[in-house]
Amino acid sequence: MMNRLTRSLLAPLAIASLASACAPLPNAARPVSANTSAAPAIPEDPGVVTAADPRAAAAGAEMLRLGGSATDAAIAVMLALTVVEPQSSGIGGGGFLVTADEAGNVASFDGREMAPSAATPDWFKVDGKVLSHSDAVPGGRSVGVPGNLRLAAMAHARTGKLPWRVLFGPAIKLAGEGFAITPRLNNTLGFASDIAGLDPAGRALFFGPDGSPLPVGTVVRNPALAATLEKIAALGADSFYLGGNAKAIAAKVGTAPRNPAPMSTADLAAYKAKSRDPVCGRYRVYRVCTMGPPSAGGVTVLQTLGELERFDLKAMGPASPTAWHLIAEAERLAFADRDAWLADPDFVPVPTAGLTDPAYVAARSALISETAAINTAAPGKPAGGSDRFAMAGPIDEHGTTHFAAVDRWGNAASYTSTVESAFGSGLMVGGYFLNNELTDFNLDPDRDGKPTANRVEAGKRPRSSMSPVVVYGPDGHLRLIAGAAGGYTIPPQVIRVIIGTLDWNLSARDAITQGIVMPAPGGILAVESGTPLAAMVPALQAFGHTKVVAVPMRLKANAIEWVPGTDGKYHWVGAADPRSEGATASP
Repeated sequence: MMNRLTRSLLAPLAIASLASACAPLPNAARPVSANTSAAPAIPEDPGVVTAADPRAAAAGAEMLRLGGSATDAAIAVMLALTVVEPQSSGIGGGGFLVTADEAGNVASFDGREMAPSAATPDWFKVDGKVLSHSDAVPGGRSVGVPGNLRLAAMAHARTGKLPWRVLFGPAIKLAGEGFAITPRLNNTLGFASDIAGLDPAGRALFFGPDGSPLPVGTVVRNPALAATLEKIAALGADSFYLGGNAKAIAAKVGTAPRNPAPMSTADLAAYKAKSRDPVCGRYRVYRVCTMGPPSAGGVTVLQTLGELERFDLKAMGPASPTAWHLIAEAERLAFADRDAWLADPDFVPVPTAGLTDPAYVAARSALISETAAINTAAPGKPAGGSDRFAMAGPIDEHGTTHFAAVDRWGNAASYTSTVESAFGSGLMVGGYFLNNELTDFNLDPDRDGKPTANRVEAGKRPRSSMSPVVVYGPDGHLRLIAGAAGGYTIPPQVIRVIIGTLDWNLSARDAITQGIVMPAPGGILAVESGTPLAAMVPALQAFGHTKVVAVPMRLKANAIEWVPGTDGKYHWVGAADPRSEGATASP
């Protein structure tokens, strides 16, 4: 029988060593690829932005036009998405940001939400019983202290060029003057009406008098959010975490109509974004860098790519059932390690170096056969792993959004942001939704008599699938910036884009557009219906995959690539998922 996560995933509306790999190659040591030798050291290109909504992409492009950096553009996108894509992300949630420059320097910023100081491992137990995910989501108990604005402030201080207040202009205008309801937002309001309409403010904003979602094209004005953004623009991120806004969040969480829970103003004041070491690895001749724990997605991407390196995917091509079988097998092994080992490294020993060690990855790859399926994968035993913790299954994730920017200097920002489920907890403060990120913890803190690494603890950050990546070519030049939304599907989507562009010579847009084959909980192999890959079901069954299911998937990815144009020069080209309302924009 399928569990709820599997059903949601498959439902039509569901959403060298580590150190050497992370270090940029010295200029003298960077090999030059014959097909990229024409690329200038500093791109003669104005840059580009890609996001899940054209109005947000335009906000980022405006920052580039004003002389802003990729980081400035990404922050402006995040703020605009708070207005126009409230079901997926915003200032009431958190995210991960990876930045990169032409010299090979990569940085990563952790703005993941944090459990309040009152949280305990039994946070989601009521009368001794663990709440179901659907019962845990609505209301106060699922809300973590939001991290996006602290992340934005930290990143802006390091690589921003424009004044902080300028970044808020497009979002304030959208909230104050109004924005039109899109088909995707209308659709999400329909299937998540119980969450979107939980708070009277949400009902008043997005639903008509009869309780139906506002029709597509309806212009919505959110003056409360405009006022919130204006205050943060003028006073800085501290105004979100201190004073009236902090009091409003704490009060809303503590008096929620469902699952009220203690959160204090001290919890908000104590929140800090963190600069984390990026996690990098080699895939063929490319250097791939991503977010480390508490992101589990980045390690999953690197492990999967490493396990696939011994196979000639290029020769197989995107129409090969064998290629997709191998990709799914590598992902299945990486997911098993993800569920067992990855969590907040500030609370448990996370064996990141062991999981990405080439020798360990090669040993895991040896378990993959070109002719037979694994079906059930067990986690490995990486160096540094602790047997004090039990393996716990995948978390029921849904929402999220990814966006990216490259500026005129060739600096890149790859940012994945989320409120977790559609419309988060359903609670609204100051015109924005509060996240339900704490349901990304294991709701049951123990398994087989051992604590799980990803259990709830005070001040801890939940594990995430978010996987923002940057990829450098063999010449040391940035080649690809990518990421995706959709919970458990995020790493497979990112892997598909990387393999599609680097192995199969597809454009980033074509790599995103192609279908997907990926493992799902319960030993299922999910194939995206409505794509050419759906015809592969019999061939995949012939490998021994026992549960191959062709189903619609609610996918959403964005990417930027550095490619030659018809003019003979190299350019940044953005790509957005045609399944979504994504768009690209240039200054």
